[in-house]
Amino acid sequence: MKAVLRIYYIGAYYMSWFWFFSVGLGLNLFSLPLLLLPHRDSRGQWMRAVIRGLFDLWVRWFHASNVVRIHWHGFVEPLPTGCVYIANHPTLLDATFLLARLPDAICIFKPALMRNPVIGPPAIMAGYVAGDPGVDLVRAISEKIALGRSLLVFPEGTRTEPGHPLNPVKPGFALIAARAQAPVQLIVIRATPDLVPRGRPWWRPPVNQPSTVAISLDRRWEYDPERSPTQLAAEVEKHLLQVLRPVSA
Repeated sequence: MKAVLRIYYIGAYYMSWFWFFSVGLGLNLFSLPLLLLPHRDSRGQWMRAVIRGLFDLWVRWFHASNVVRIHWHGFVEPLPTGCVYIANHPTLLDATFLLARLPDAICIFKPALMRNPVIGPPAIMAGYVAGDPGVDLVRAISEKIALGRSLLVFPEGTRTEPGHPLNPVKPGFALIAARAQAPVQLIVIRATPDLVPRGRPWWRPPVNQPSTVAISLDRRWEYDPERSPTQLAAEVEKHLLQVLRPVSA
């Protein structure tokens, strides 16, 4: 029986990625000609809604197939826009799960991902931002938040190093929040350790299946002009380390 279940979970896992890449390619082909149209920024909210809906279907597929059991905690009331949402980053799938829930959200992509033929054109249409360092990036994103959009940031900058609760928290999100005078909402993610962590390629199925992901709405920091971005980043890191501390510690 265990062997049969293992075969099922491996097949369903690969089917999940097949759907992801197939839908991504279709959305990419649909988005390419839209990039050539004038006033493409006016279609950004529509594209973000499309991406949110597709990621919601992705989450529903995981539930239906039982490949990944996703548990949401605290997501009862509608989430506000004009907020900087931050989260720890244990798995490759974190952004897809969160973008399925966050309202009118943009995120910061690595420049290489913005050039990716599968996700690049839709990301550009949606108004996502390439993560080139500098003041211009902070200004551009802050203006988008001031217009009422949400921002998703992983302050660690990359997936958490295996065996560690958290990578060092970078203050970029705090700089953006300070400039936009926006609140910061923390989301805590806990996942099965071998669910596409850093260093593990997506094509290697988890050994422990079904995998589990718990996503919790945690602490919120309101805008405070007296608190520097460095202080806020330090507070977030300290709080996350406390929250993610192993139960046996």
